[in-house]
Amino acid sequence: MKLTGLVAATYTPFHGDGSLNAELIRPMVDHMIERGVAGLYICGSTGEGESLTVEERKRVAVETVAATDRRVPVIVQAGHNSIDSACDLARHAAESGADAVSTLPPTYFKPATPELLISYIEKVAGSAPDLPYYYYHIPRLSGVAFDMVRLLELAKERIPNFAGIKFSDFFLADMMACQEFDNETYDIVFGSDEMLLGALATGAKGAVGSCYGFAAPLWTEIIESFERGEVAESQRWMRKAGRLVRLIASSPGPFQACVKQVIWPLLGFDPGPLRLPQPTMSPDEIEEARRWLSETGFGEEIASGNFAL
Repeated sequence: MKLTGLVAATYTPFHGDGSLNAELIRPMVDHMIERGVAGLYICGSTGEGESLTVEERKRVAVETVAATDRRVPVIVQAGHNSIDSACDLARHAAESGADAVSTLPPTYFKPATPELLISYIEKVAGSAPDLPYYYYHIPRLSGVAFDMVRLLELAKERIPNFAGIKFSDFFLADMMACQEFDNETYDIVFGSDEMLLGALATGAKGAVGSCYGFAAPLWTEIIESFERGEVAESQRWMRKAGRLVRLIASSPGPFQACVKQVIWPLLGFDPGPLRLPQPTMSPDEIEEARRWLSETGFGEEIASGNFAL
């Protein structure tokens, strides 16, 4: 399996009281596909997977797979500090019709060596042996920062359905080493939205990101201009995308809260607040964010899907 294009890391919708709003999944999925995403990555960092119960994560998987109607692939993030729960989620992903399974590493009792991490992965990936497996590498959040080439060496020996890595780190030299490993056997999918152009320059073909669900047309411009060989134009698009990320994160931010409480409502959806212990924006902060988006023109562009340099 090789993932290409923009894979949206999906936001899990909640009601105002924090309970799962499963009925909103289908219309959000339709919107993302209509705006050009090439796949969906569910219950990861963006989707607050670590803040959901196992049963909620299963419901999100079932609803998302059904909503896509096989139009785009669905990758289910099944990581859990309980290995039995992770295996259960991986089996359920296969049963629900997902196209691939992925896991974060355990994040409380962190694996002390790559060998211990691969033992965890081996058991979880083995619970869904017919699905491609992607390891989710995001050391700034997980605190697990092993050499990914070493992980690939171990995976090659022990995990037949190991497909690749969701590489959500900023070290592109490390990513290139993973791309080159074993004659480019593995799919190394980039996971840092604000550096997509750099990843394209290394040869990346697929990317998973939080921004693609609500602003895929902007990042599509980066890809298409790069593929046309118009590097200067792709740089201008990338700088614009970077400005958008910085604006959402800082005015007033934080990023994920602003996206759920301000950005998605611009698109006609109300996915509710983040779950504790993540922050919730106040009404004054929401109004400030709306003002900044309006004054910069980003609000109208996000709502319409028409971005301009």
